[in-house]
Amino acid sequence: MKLRTTPGRSIPALMITSVLIGTGSATAAPAPAALAAPNISVAAVQADLNQLQSIATANGGNRAHGRPGFKASIDWVRGKLDAAGFTTQVQTFTRNGATGYNLIADMPGGDLNNVLMVGGHLDSVTAGPGINDNGTGSASILEVALAARASGAAFTRHLRFGWWGAEELGLVGSTFYVNSLSAAERSRIKTYLNFDMTGSPNPGYFVYSGASQPSGSVAVQQTLVAYFTSIGVQPELTEVGGRSDHAAFARAGIATGGTFSGAEVVKTAAQAAKWGGTSGVAFDRCYHRSCDTTANVNATSLDRNADAIAHAVWTLAA
Repeated sequence: MKLRTTPGRSIPALMITSVLIGTGSATAAPAPAALAAPNISVAAVQADLNQLQSIATANGGNRAHGRPGFKASIDWVRGKLDAAGFTTQVQTFTRNGATGYNLIADMPGGDLNNVLMVGGHLDSVTAGPGINDNGTGSASILEVALAARASGAAFTRHLRFGWWGAEELGLVGSTFYVNSLSAAERSRIKTYLNFDMTGSPNPGYFVYSGASQPSGSVAVQQTLVAYFTSIGVQPELTEVGGRSDHAAFARAGIATGGTFSGAEVVKTAAQAAKWGGTSGVAFDRCYHRSCDTTANVNATSLDRNADAIAHAVWTLAA
């Protein structure tokens, strides 16, 4: 997840505005899923994180834009998707004099005029390997994509997955992708789900608020909230604003949603009582630091969020 900053100015501490989700009967419930989502193996997601860590270690300690570790990450993810029968393409762009890459993967089947897209950024900052930010989201959507393909489910909507480059430099890759689409191509993407940091070591359970997003976003919010509620977790809604890759899709009028386990903001006592963990400590003390390694991931949060992603995909695409 990127930090918002203005060139020449210091980076202020950023706050995520969250509200408690009420349990009143007036809240509309999403329609039940026509297909049951599988359990996503957290061990498989962790194995992917180990691979991303190995790539960073072999390439100067990071997977940042313009560095060899990022291209190696793109190539590795693409190889797994190609082997599973996805149609993949690598889109290139230039930022700060270096070539950047987006990876787009389409699963066969579904209505090409009714696309559900799922994405997250694959790049790290230069300071470290970026395993929570955002290896966790990237690996989770990879395993959801592979599970969707292996399931043989006849989804009504067409499924497309994206791994973005240069998010840490200002949402560059995802913005480039959306801007590269014709008006007709953009209109075919009805919903975009974004997953950026899903395994924070002192985790929170946040769902993107749909109230300030394009039409259809509240339904995405409700779908994700319903999943967490079903496993006994009370999430909070969060206004993530322009901090991650859903922003370009929202500007294009596409319904958006996602989950987030927290970054540099400190967990409150009320949140620790509700979710566990330690109050007075950041959700991720290694945010944008060299210690954002595989040791910086909470397996329970990683597992719950991967299953939430699968639930949303199976519910919204069925």
